Parts: sequence; C-alpha cells; structure tokens
Amino acid sequence: MKPRHLYVHAPFCARRCSYCDFAVHVAADPPVEAWATAVGRELEAVRRERGWDDGPLPLETLYLGGGTPSLLGAGAVDRLLRALGPGVALDGLEEVTAEANPESFTPELARAWAAAGVDRLSFGAQTFHGPTLRWMGRLHGPDGPGRAVATARAAGIDNIGLDLIFGVPERLDRPLDADLDRILALEPAHVSVYGLSVESATPLGRWVAEGRETMPEQERYREEYLRVAERLTGEGYVHYEVSNFARPGREARHNAAYWRGVPYLGLGNGAHSFAPPERWWNRRDWFEYRKAVEAGATGREESETVSPAGGRLEAIWLGLRTREGVAASTLEPGQAAVVESWRARGWADVAGDDRVRLTVEGWLLLDRLAVELDGAAAGASA
Repeated sequence: MKPRHLYVHAPFCARRCSYCDFAVHVAADPPVEAWATAVGRELEAVRRERGWDDGPLPLETLYLGGGTPSLLGAGAVDRLLRALGPGVALDGLEEVTAEANPESFTPELARAWAAAGVDRLSFGAQTFHGPTLRWMGRLHGPDGPGRAVATARAAGIDNIGLDLIFGVPERLDRPLDADLDRILALEPAHVSVYGLSVESATPLGRWVAEGRETMPEQERYREEYLRVAERLTGEGYVHYEVSNFARPGREARHNAAYWRGVPYLGLGNGAHSFAPPERWWNRRDWFEYRKAVEAGATGREESETVSPAGGRLEAIWLGLRTREGVAASTLEPGQAAVVESWRARGWADVAGDDRVRLTVEGWLLLDRLAVELDGAAAGASA
C-alpha cells in the first residue's frame, strides 16, 4: 500500500534549544536549494526501491516539521513542492501543516505559505515566561506567539496550534496558570502539551548530570499535567490524544495517521517511515544524509520488521494513546486482566461500546502501563 501521509524534515535552526534532542543542524543561512534537492532525490530513490514508481503517491496530508521550517524563508515551500514533483499527487490533500517559531514567522512568509497551500500551523510557543524562555534558549519573547498568531490570521490561516511545555525546574518559578491564560486568550484551534524530558546528549542532560540543574519531582509533574488537562477540557478542548487537545473537528489529521498505524513516509535527515511490516529511519546528521541521497541512496540508516505479535501489541498501544482507545474484544485474557486492574485504580474506562480508554490519570502513566501490557502479552504466549 502506498503511503498517503508525508512528513518532510527541515533540520535547520538558528540555535539549538537546551532540551532539544531532535535531528537539527544549526545554520544562520539554511541551504534551501540543497535541502529541497536532497529531499526530492530521496523521494525518487524510495519510490524506485519500494516499487512505488508506477504513479504518484496519493497524498492526504503533508507535514513540514523540524528544526525550524519558518527559518527557510518565503519561497521554501514552493521550492519543496517543485522538488517533490511528479512523485506525489497533491490534488487530494486534506491538510498541509508547517511548523514555525514566532521569531521567524513574518507577514511575507505567512502570505507565501498560504498561497502555497499551507492551511495549518504549529507554533513552538512553549511558555510565555521570559526567564524560562531564555533558559530554554528560545529566541522569541513572551509576546512572540501572539504576534505570530495575528500574522497567520491576517494571511488567512486560522487552523493554528500552539505547543506548551510543562515540568520545568521549579527554581524558574514559571507561572503555568498564567501561561494557560495567555494560550486561551489567543484562541488556538489546537494545543500540544509536552512534559520536559532530560536527554543525555542535550545541554539540559549535561546540566542535570553535573548537578547544575534539578528537575521537578514526579508529583509536581503529575499535578501540572492534570491541571493543564482540566483547564483545557474545561474550556471546550477535546483531549483526543495523550499530549494533544483540539477544538472539535480541528484534530491533527497527519498525526492521527501515526496513531492508526497506517503507512507513512518521512523524508529528510532523521525522518521515520512505516510501510507495514517494515519501519525505517534516516541518518540523523544533515551532511551524511545529503551525501547519501546525492549518491542515489535513500538516506536510510536502519530498519526493522515488526512481527505479527509485535504489530498486534503496537496497535493496542497506539490505540490507548487516543480517546478512541481499543476494542476490548481484541485483548488476550492476560491483557484483559491487566486492563481490569487499571479500571479498578481509575486508570482506564471500559465503556459500553466495547472500547477500552485510558483516563487522564492513565495517560500520565502510559509508559508504565505499556510495560505491563507487554508483559501480559508475553506471558500469554509463553
């Protein structure tokens, strides 16, 4: 089956944030032409390799992520679409998303993106607290997200999402409730909420390892997540996935494809792809990726084949990430017993429509519950 969902990675950033572990490349003047050409060549190589070159990929969603796509300038999306060329069919697109940082989102860029077909934006706001923004290494100030949202709406793009990070060190004295007030005042269609994580290869990871920074206790992390969820759902947002809230009908269609486990293609350094039962991911380094695709390769670093048992478990796990949940009838006896124990603790609901859904408390424990579910599946097959 040809993928209908395409992710394109734009790795360039003006600065790496203190917590960032993404496949980014710091560049004050991003090489737009080289990037678009490399992505186009990778698409051609992947289509040849997988036998998808008998016609264009019939895309339903296109997602331009990063990195900082807004750093590429006004003509980059048009250049990307030309590079993708006849390899993709764009007439069936239902959603075109681009990520942006407030400081690099200009009126010229907004107009160019709207003209190129971008109809959904995801802004990396993270917080409106000046000291925390500086600690994160963000380049915009507290008023940046508001200006960016106004700029997008002036260009005719109103499907706007904002990212918010919680669980920052307590010493920063970041006012979470004030941040929520600022987000709600901007009336976005979508809010993505992420707990700050410590990755060893990041500046934050080094600070924590050296004892120069202390992360909040688990209870504070829990309280902040529950407070965010309560506030946003109380204002009419649908908590449709563990980290995502949307106005009704404004859920992210592209991301939903990942959670449904359908085929998707990722182009660019560090991008991931899935064509059941195979999953693969590209080289993270921009220069290594570019060299590979210029030589006619796909840019791939490694791949794995998902076993039938692994695929069934993954489908359950992905379903539990969303408000759709999973069908109780698909669970093995051992897994059903685990779910019943979750229900008794208030971590899951078993509805009359035969769906098992995690509660907000359950979503907070998602990693732990995944291990439990995996253990139950392994025990049943032993």
